[in-house]
Amino acid sequence: MCGGSGTRVWPESRESLPKQFISLLGSRSTFQLTLENIDDPLFEAPIIISNQDYRFLASEQAKEVGCAARVVLEPTRRDSAPAVAVGAELAAEIAPDTIVAIFAADHVVKNRAAFLDCCREAAAAAATGYIVTLGVKPTAPATGYGYIRTGKPVLADGTVLKAEAFVEKPDAETAARYVADGYLWNAGNFIFRADVMQAELRRHAPLVLDAAAEALAKARKDLEFLLLDKDAFSRAPKISIDYAVMEHTDKAAVVPADIGWSDVGTWAAVDELSPHDSDGNSIRGHGIALDAKNVHIRSDEHLTTVVGVDNVVVVTTQDAVLVLDRAHGDKVKQLVDRLKAENRREALEHKRSYRPWGYYQSIDNGPRYQVKRIVVKPGAQLSLQKHFHRAEHWVVVRGTAEVTRNTEIVQVHENESIYLPIGAIHRLANPGKIDLELIEVQTGSYLGEDDIVRLEDVYNRV
Repeated sequence: MCGGSGTRVWPESRESLPKQFISLLGSRSTFQLTLENIDDPLFEAPIIISNQDYRFLASEQAKEVGCAARVVLEPTRRDSAPAVAVGAELAAEIAPDTIVAIFAADHVVKNRAAFLDCCREAAAAAATGYIVTLGVKPTAPATGYGYIRTGKPVLADGTVLKAEAFVEKPDAETAARYVADGYLWNAGNFIFRADVMQAELRRHAPLVLDAAAEALAKARKDLEFLLLDKDAFSRAPKISIDYAVMEHTDKAAVVPADIGWSDVGTWAAVDELSPHDSDGNSIRGHGIALDAKNVHIRSDEHLTTVVGVDNVVVVTTQDAVLVLDRAHGDKVKQLVDRLKAENRREALEHKRSYRPWGYYQSIDNGPRYQVKRIVVKPGAQLSLQKHFHRAEHWVVVRGTAEVTRNTEIVQVHENESIYLPIGAIHRLANPGKIDLELIEVQTGSYLGEDDIVRLEDVYNRV
């Protein structure tokens, strides 16, 4: 499942580039780390269920780690239960008793060998008709997770236990009691037989199953993707699989899992998984901490300094700075909600916007002008398009641009430029073997991204 927005680790995670696609830890995104974890003979090639807006990000990042995945696109967000229903329907097409494993793309597992062992144990129980979750052994009485009360073994070897109850996120006192009583964290991973999940959805959440089945039946191919039918999928209630099924089913079981799991849900969690110096400071990028302890700094471009302050997180991006007391990490989501209410662009978008052909990045803007840096991947091309309100000037910094301008095709080399007047039909392509980088200066009465009329597009965006 790869469709969330990850607002709790803003400003690095935003709707235009959410948490699962960001390299929060090391050089890989959490999505890529998840794909690498399931690169094992135990699993078939995965099905990625993502949001339509993220289709090219999901596909490209999967290819970067050598994963031949099938990508299914949700036309609108509907929480985890509809996604699980779609997964069960797709698996049942192979065979009704196909065993399905559902994982979140934005979680981290540090002990891969133990994770695979737990999946094997869960699959054995799932084959007998149980819906099995990996219940993580708590490392502390956390209030940010749901918990699972365990019961007696369901198999002869005793490794898989009955899940007696799924309980909501507790207060601190209740969480401490849960940990003392042997409760497990609910990590949101599930392993089940396709026909068993279909039956439980039909029993407890029939509207979810019906909408998912119809959306899949009416789905259409979109390039390499499978796009679910929007009208049908929109009829699915917005509900998690925990609320829809797991809190009601009598088939729930759990494997106690000591696998180094984290949902990387707050900046404090990111800090805990990062390397530290002798003062407990963790610095990624351009950061300096002086007379400070337990500080987490993230700044890939700007120098960020912290002096004489302890227990803070400082995240600097191109257009926003977050200074956070570690104890208030859960309030970042509230901050993002306030930014959205104030219609702040920074709540949703990065200055760098990724596209299937590469990316563009805002450099400067003002009344009647905007300056962008555009990078086009080798062999890629933008849509054939025109604008009603702006002209564009392109200066090639690196590589060679192939520019269609009305009826002519022009090669523009490094240190050369070309002018595209208002209304000109144009296309930018990179015919070379290195990235094409150029500076675009837009001038005109309106410079919004919706002043693009696409006439042809290899990415089906017309």
